[in-house]
Amino acid sequence: MSIAEEKIDELITETGESYRDRVSVIDKKGHRVWLYPKKPLWGKFHKYRSIVGYFLIVFFFTLPFIKVNGEPYFLIDLINRKFIFFATLWYPHDFYIFAIGILSFAVFIVLFTAVFGRIFCGWACPQTIFMELVYRKIEYFIEGDSNKQKALKKAPFSAEKFFKKFTKHSLFLILGFVINFFVFTYFNGVERLIEIIFLRPEEHLGGFFAYIGFSLAFYGNYAWFREQACTFVCPYGRLQSVLLDKNTIIVAYNYKRGEPRGKLKEGKIKDGKGDCIDCGACVRVCPTGIDIRNGLQLECVNCTNCIDSCDAIMDKIGRPRGLITYTSLNNIEKEEKFKFTPRLTFYSVVLTILLIVFTYMIFSRTEVEANILRAKGSTFFQDSLGYVTNIYTFKLINKTFKQYHLNFETINHKGTIRLVGLDTLRLKPEAILEGTFLLSIHKSELNQMKNDVKIGLFSNGRLIDAIKTNFSAPMN
Repeated sequence: MSIAEEKIDELITETGESYRDRVSVIDKKGHRVWLYPKKPLWGKFHKYRSIVGYFLIVFFFTLPFIKVNGEPYFLIDLINRKFIFFATLWYPHDFYIFAIGILSFAVFIVLFTAVFGRIFCGWACPQTIFMELVYRKIEYFIEGDSNKQKALKKAPFSAEKFFKKFTKHSLFLILGFVINFFVFTYFNGVERLIEIIFLRPEEHLGGFFAYIGFSLAFYGNYAWFREQACTFVCPYGRLQSVLLDKNTIIVAYNYKRGEPRGKLKEGKIKDGKGDCIDCGACVRVCPTGIDIRNGLQLECVNCTNCIDSCDAIMDKIGRPRGLITYTSLNNIEKEEKFKFTPRLTFYSVVLTILLIVFTYMIFSRTEVEANILRAKGSTFFQDSLGYVTNIYTFKLINKTFKQYHLNFETINHKGTIRLVGLDTLRLKPEAILEGTFLLSIHKSELNQMKNDVKIGLFSNGRLIDAIKTNFSAPMN
């Protein structure tokens, strides 16, 4: 043992406090420390968090089955490069809108984290929701609370131990396949996924084995990897170091009120001691194994279990709640209320600009996208009546689930448009239609060699899109 390690051990022995020389799930030798968090109390925050979490679980399981006019409400079909968001069809050529949307979301995450810290992890992250509200509930039901789980692990092999472990892991495995089934429906659709897995898996071996592999990965994550996903894999915890400051609202321990710690004497706090009686309730319920009294740590997912546990202890000893609560370091140290800093103002301005641009792009997006270009290598020709004709190629993309009967009309010039090889423009749902047309304009309407013309795409008299192009004509 080194001198530094001896000093640390002396500090721990003398003060009884843990020293933050390593993450909570790794011991001094680098081995994993398996956590057995105590069942959280049904406190105010756990109740509200459970309501939010179970609502999100129900939403997750029902969204793939919601359809509008026979089409899914939400679908990310990467193979066919087809995306449906809120019953609206999107394609890769809408990437510029996606880019602004993703950038807006990223700035929102930055702003939200700078204000509220890692609250998303505790209230809305799928890893936390499924782990704490589904898998741990099953574990508590089968194996009991933390002390019983520890005793079961240390107990010699028996029929009871085998039955409990086998039952728990069987349910975990089944849940892995069930959850992954619904995850895959977001990328394949319910009907296609049923065909891949159950009806004709031999024709979709790639998709079938991908489903098996990801299901086993889900099982491994929730049965074994657990809190390590939050500590070592998720980058969100690392963002705290650059996004959080002393003004950020986090789950924090009020050390001014709690220190120095001391045990109860005859049911009362000793004179000169803080409100923290060093009961360890906040540590025992933590799903990532930290001691919140050591300050902000990257493992903290803002699950609020420590708040409810500490509040229950405060109620018992007759002290006010809030020794651990949502607050900022400035509020603890200087009793300052939350204030909007210049940094937050900058984030807000950038987010507002991005949202305005994103909203404009959404509402200016047309149902049918039209591209019109003059035919390559072509030139104009003129008839005896003075009409000048140009040849154009067009490409129409239907970005909806309905069929369109369309026609082209000139907007800023009097002209005649004649389709080549087509009688009408009938555009099927989700289809692409390409073709050629001739545009004829009398030379009296033209005043230069290259003229700007605007061609409108109409459906039953309603303007769908307007396209600008150029029209060549002879010199007057």
